[in-house]
Amino acid sequence: MRESKRYSDGKKRALVDIDETISTYPGKRIYELAVPLKDNIAKINKLHFEGWHITYWTARGASSKVDTYELTINQLDEWGCKYDDLIVGYRDSSECLPTKPHFDMVIDDKAKRIEEI
Repeated sequence: MRESKRYSDGKKRALVDIDETISTYPGKRIYELAVPLKDNIAKINKLHFEGWHITYWTARGASSKVDTYELTINQLDEWGCKYDDLIVGYRDSSECLPTKPHFDMVIDDKAKRIEEI
């Protein structure tokens, strides 16, 4: 048997969803119109400052096969999000991170509610 040594730096790792977790929409889900949820972003930023490795992991583009990487990274930066990696549902590039990275916690509107942190 082999033990995984992929992440040996000792940092806790959190995968964090974007839509309906750190952002919301005034109407239809149009990514360009996403509104940041500042209180929720502050909670994730606090984890980052405490030493957590934060990966924003979103399904954006998974169904449409539209590369939303640049749009999403620009939004995260504009909203003041502190993070280490971004994985989007579809990326028209061979430089993607793995589809299922190692993690210690998932924060998602469908898995663990942001209010529970």
